[in-house]
Amino acid sequence: MARGLLACFGSKGGSRTSHEKPAAGATAHVSAEEQQRSGPVLVELFSSQGCSTSPVAELLVSRLGRGDFDGTDLPPVVVLAFHVDYWDYMGWKDPYGSSQWTVRQKAYVEALGLDTMFTPQIVLQGRAQCVGNDEAALLTSIKDAPRYPAPAFQATFQRPSPDSLQVSLTGSLRSKVDNYGVNVMVALYENGLITDCPKGENQGRVLSNDFVVRRLEKLCTVKDIAAKKTISGTINFSLWEGFNPAKCSMALFVQNPSHQIFGLQNFQLPDN
Repeated sequence: MARGLLACFGSKGGSRTSHEKPAAGATAHVSAEEQQRSGPVLVELFSSQGCSTSPVAELLVSRLGRGDFDGTDLPPVVVLAFHVDYWDYMGWKDPYGSSQWTVRQKAYVEALGLDTMFTPQIVLQGRAQCVGNDEAALLTSIKDAPRYPAPAFQATFQRPSPDSLQVSLTGSLRSKVDNYGVNVMVALYENGLITDCPKGENQGRVLSNDFVVRRLEKLCTVKDIAAKKTISGTINFSLWEGFNPAKCSMALFVQNPSHQIFGLQNFQLPDN
């Protein structure tokens, strides 16, 4: 990936907010009244410990996720932070960075018709984006984001081995799916991560990261089903060294081929 197509934006670099191009294959429309009763907005942060302006965005989404902006007419949100790997060459390899998350961000860049990949970037419901450290743009975009009924799944957790977590899910999407289909995705994320950064653009800083996606798996792909149709599946997550269920949560979200989000549900992991 050419370095000339990458950028690291600070708040002085100018905020940019954009919305997706019209896409075919969306699931059924939801009325304004239904949106008022609907589920949370998915806020995805694309970040890197190798980007000097990402820590400000990390702090902003941490505040957002823990409810610091409650009372400002914001709808509920679920935050997921994806650490990309394309700044690793700057002298510090992000311990949570992954080429998988870089590919995910690139898909959004193409779907939203953008010219460049950059950090920190926030994508909302797969439909709009803004610079990740622009608080005003973020809050406005959350309020403007379409909302959909939250899926209604029950989760059962098992540990078949010390280094794996098995999750069995049964429930309904609560949104009708057309013949273009959707993917039902499940993310395992971790809070309260602290890193001493001895190199790179954040040299000498102690970095705090929340909602860091450690694993992302597809539960299933479905087409042409009613909103109340029961869906079941099982996912096996490989676990990392130091896995602590008390610091982790899980998010299930529905995403169509145009990368738009049509509902999500959050789960707390049992302590045991």
